[in-house]
Amino acid sequence: MKIKTVGIAGTGLIGAGWAARLLIRGFNVIAYDVSPTAEAKLKAQIKTAWPSMEKLLGKPKKKGKLSFTTDLKEMAGKADFIHEAAPEREDLKIKLFKDIDSIAAPHVIISSSSSGFLPTKLQSECKHPERVIIGHPFNPVYLLPLVETVPGAKTSAETMDAAGRYFESIGMQVLRLKKEIDGYICDRLQEALWREALHILDKDVGSTADIDDSIVYSAGMRWAFMGSFQTYHLAGGPGGMRDFMKQFDPTLELPWTDLKFPKWNDALETRLIEGCEAQAGGKTVAQLEAKRNAILVDMMKLFKKHKIGAGLVLAKEQKAKKKAVK
Repeated sequence: MKIKTVGIAGTGLIGAGWAARLLIRGFNVIAYDVSPTAEAKLKAQIKTAWPSMEKLLGKPKKKGKLSFTTDLKEMAGKADFIHEAAPEREDLKIKLFKDIDSIAAPHVIISSSSSGFLPTKLQSECKHPERVIIGHPFNPVYLLPLVETVPGAKTSAETMDAAGRYFESIGMQVLRLKKEIDGYICDRLQEALWREALHILDKDVGSTADIDDSIVYSAGMRWAFMGSFQTYHLAGGPGGMRDFMKQFDPTLELPWTDLKFPKWNDALETRLIEGCEAQAGGKTVAQLEAKRNAILVDMMKLFKKHKIGAGLVLAKEQKAKKKAVK
């Protein structure tokens, strides 16, 4: 079924982000919330999002229509796809899913924007649990393209496929998890960094600014386009991850973190090496390094334009160089 009208249950930061992303792409949105100030806040957040979306996409040929309701039946009964974006309380979401499920047509997919709850629990009281999934976005939803889709125990493959097509149609990169896990993928990684940062702060090794700078001026720039595994694949030299593992096989026992690590085993090592080589897509480490370096140069120039992060370092060096020439 063609999706024309999308329902949103909950119009806070995430719900409003979904609405903005949809409206600029011509989808009609019917938003539901019970807060007396929700409609005004929703419209204000969409107004805030609009200039940056137009800068990214250009002015839309046809803007979608926004409507607001405090009646769940009106939203769930008219929507072709539903985003749940209620407060992060599992009991509230379970009840909300049960109520939406009892109203929406059986073919309508209900997608939770939860940051970490298991979809099996969210679909536990639904008569049609096969159409319930996680569709976890990232703030700001109207700009960041990633959405993690997560199946519950009773979610159908057809639902996952259809949801993937829908998310791609609204300009998103679909990260389809093989199975459910608390926190999904990205939030687990963010949480690990967050916990380690708190340990460092607690030990008074550095300030909050020091800890943030350790990311902003180094690893964060690489992570923006390579992630952890490809970064270490290049760190292994011409042999990639295979040589990296020979050099650091493994360093996980060293006291470099307060977090626990998985017990090392041959299957994990094989999955790691073969995964990195597959990511490389036939390119040599030298080719990947050249691409990395070109992107980093462009990023530093962009950061210089916006007077932030590594761009400030570049600007300072260039200013000093001009002064020295004089």
